[in-house]
Amino acid sequence: MASSHDTDATGITRRQSLAALGGAGALALAGCTQSGGDGGSGDGSDGGSGDGSDGELSGPINIAGSSTVFPLMSAVMEDFAEMHPGVDPDISSTGSGGGFSNFFCTGDTDFNNASRPIQPEEEELCAENGVEYVELIAATDAVTVVVNPEADFVDSLTTEELAQIWRSDPAQTWDEVRDEFPNEEIERFGAADTSGTYDYFIEAILGEEGHTSDYQATEQDNTIAQGVAGSEYAIGYFGFAYYFQNPDQLKALGIDSGDGPVEPSLETASSGEYTPLSRPLFTYPSISSLAEEHVAEFARYFVEQTTNEDLVAGDVGYVPATEETQEEQMATLEDAIEQAQG
Repeated sequence: MASSHDTDATGITRRQSLAALGGAGALALAGCTQSGGDGGSGDGSDGGSGDGSDGELSGPINIAGSSTVFPLMSAVMEDFAEMHPGVDPDISSTGSGGGFSNFFCTGDTDFNNASRPIQPEEEELCAENGVEYVELIAATDAVTVVVNPEADFVDSLTTEELAQIWRSDPAQTWDEVRDEFPNEEIERFGAADTSGTYDYFIEAILGEEGHTSDYQATEQDNTIAQGVAGSEYAIGYFGFAYYFQNPDQLKALGIDSGDGPVEPSLETASSGEYTPLSRPLFTYPSISSLAEEHVAEFARYFVEQTTNEDLVAGDVGYVPATEETQEEQMATLEDAIEQAQG
């Protein structure tokens, strides 16, 4: 795990380790996370007790889910595991839905990160497997639409134009979207259908028109960033943190929902001006996992850090929670911990 606040075991700064264009493994904290995601025991019983023999916190913490929440969870865990070296974290970027369906609701992980609320079918799966959970707000995100910096023909799109590009029967060339755009094929990079960002994009932009299958789908947001950076006529979308870390290699588009284009930023997401693509981000701890003291303490630490502007906004690129929201989330968490440990 990291030996200092801002560097991982390879000496790479946290900001660099979160940079999406650094390659497929760029978001993995050395020695702390992996991109596979076998998960572990959701009840924490597969690798040690919550307290080591010396009184220090120890044991595994297994987390899967949203690629959007992944950089924030990884940054918080980096600091927590530095303070508690007996803790053994495994954080996987599987997509919100992939995490719920394949790991969390089957009892194999302690937390599931999500870029949208848990869905009814996931609630049902959790109930079938006896997995109880609590929903915690992690931050606010601005889903960001990006193009290549060389695409000087476009600086903004209306929500209708965005829908033309991404609907189930999409525009094939840019000039089909707007006459003055070039007659060049649109190359699309976006979230896979197991992603909460995919679900949210349909809800906010596409509605009943549905999402095209004519695009390069991935759970890895850094792959989207790399694809768009490598093609002049490409377009993609993902969480704001991935643009925040690569502002010189990607161009973020303003989105016009009727009152003129608004560019994504921490300020416009916080104010609600960036609509309809601002959204809350979540993490879901398993109540049975909160019976383990090291898991409960990490959950408390995570909620404490949601108001940390240097970390949430400065290091990762999301809007921190308000003090009021943090207090509400901590009260919710403490009730769940009392239920688990009572």
